[in-house]
Amino acid sequence: MDMIDAKRVDALLSYPALIDVLNKGFRQGAVSPLRHHHQINRGSLAEATLLLMPAWTEATPGTEIAGPFAGVKLVTVTPDNGPRHSLPAIAALYLLIGTDTGLPLALIDGAKLTVWRTAGASGLAARYLAREDSEHLLMVGAGALAPYLIRAHASVRPIKRVTIWNRTPETAQTLADAMKETGLDISVTDDLAAAAGTADIISTATISHDPVIEGDWLKPGTHIDCVGAFRPVMRETDDAVVRRARIWVDTMAGGLNEAGDVVIPLQAGVIQESDIQGDLFDLAAGRAPLRNSADDITMFKSVGASIEDLFAAIATYEAHSKG
Repeated sequence: MDMIDAKRVDALLSYPALIDVLNKGFRQGAVSPLRHHHQINRGSLAEATLLLMPAWTEATPGTEIAGPFAGVKLVTVTPDNGPRHSLPAIAALYLLIGTDTGLPLALIDGAKLTVWRTAGASGLAARYLAREDSEHLLMVGAGALAPYLIRAHASVRPIKRVTIWNRTPETAQTLADAMKETGLDISVTDDLAAAAGTADIISTATISHDPVIEGDWLKPGTHIDCVGAFRPVMRETDDAVVRRARIWVDTMAGGLNEAGDVVIPLQAGVIQESDIQGDLFDLAAGRAPLRNSADDITMFKSVGASIEDLFAAIATYEAHSKG
């Protein structure tokens, strides 16, 4: 079994190549159950969470499968790791298995695989939904995922200018400095409303429980990529956004059960389930509608899906095997 660490994953993957792999994966399909959530009681300490995200390819009539492969991502969320141990709150590993023998093929750094595949899914959605002349990207949030989202969007649209907003401006500036090597015109703003009103693509990657983007700010033609708010009680967009936007999700199951940006307005009657245009399976297969005009506001909401991990892990393993 091969061990593939975070540094090696960074060396093996690139955009838009991974976006192409994910497009093929969603078009081909895989068995991708909803993630398993298990709460861990730690007494007087904050409750921890164990997440299991399995997926596998299957031979079906008329389908040429990649593999065959199976895999599972194991994720732990330990919210007090920072103050208690100066460690990240989230840790993850990905186990890739060859289903012809059932033997493990690779153990891959799961946190690094996650940022690559999450941003890749956003890039895939933008390839279908964002205006082809999109040049200005607003990045809301400056955490570990942000640099990957910037690169993914820039690989599928002619992004020239990137504006970064973060609740802590110093963190936004650190990201801007680190991204200068991309050659993009990168700046930091403290006026989120003004930046949102001029951006062609807005990518949000926060852990906010309350909306950070308001629909009244948006200009016609904006594409909104909502990556944070991964629980049904969290949201990054307000009711005005979902009223104005045509909405797509990464998977219908995840979007309708875990995505607060969709679940909360659905429960409140702000939108109906029929307002969801489709998911990445539909987009990749050509079944979902695209934007009707350059003035459409489009919204893509993702919470992550194990099919993304599986095909990203396959791409990583195959690239690693080629040396």
